[in-house]
Amino acid sequence: MSLSTPVNRRALRHTRAIVVQAYAREDGLWDLDAHISDIKQIDTVLASGPRAAGTPLHDLHLRLTVDRQLNIVDAEAASDAVPYPGHCDTIAPAYKEQLVGLNLMQGFRHELKQRLAGVSGCTHLTELAQILPTAAVQAFANDVWATNDAATEDHGTPRQQPFQLDKCHALRTDGAAVAQFYPRWVAKAAPSSA
Repeated sequence: MSLSTPVNRRALRHTRAIVVQAYAREDGLWDLDAHISDIKQIDTVLASGPRAAGTPLHDLHLRLTVDRQLNIVDAEAASDAVPYPGHCDTIAPAYKEQLVGLNLMQGFRHELKQRLAGVSGCTHLTELAQILPTAAVQAFANDVWATNDAATEDHGTPRQQPFQLDKCHALRTDGAAVAQFYPRWVAKAAPSSA
């Protein structure tokens, strides 16, 4: 289901694009390469000078290298286009210093804000980093982590429940989707004390 048809004619003025690509490395680690760009469709004058239509105002990259437990073992940031050249593009080393050692699934967003929010980081790189935990989960699904019920069987012995259960409204263990696709993991009602 798509968005509804706009009720008025519109003119595109700005495009923000975010792309995350996950790569399995031959050394067993994973690279999460994230990119964000902001492009105006009309000529724009910034405090630092004019930007022609179609020229990126932001063209930023962030790579996090993680192990199979989602521990960050390396980080790199790069700024190819920024609104304040010589200023915005000097913050990249902070991302390595502040992110290495964190785990994407254990308080990452909180720590990210504590370490790189406001004047300690780049608003756009920090915003980009915030989406990497769920991007990593999608990358690891069915590659590193089993996501279907059959994959939880090992010679007839159930393993732990699939990681994605109880992580969103559709996959709540007391819901219809779990009953249909993961029946053994349906939450059982507590016995009544009559």
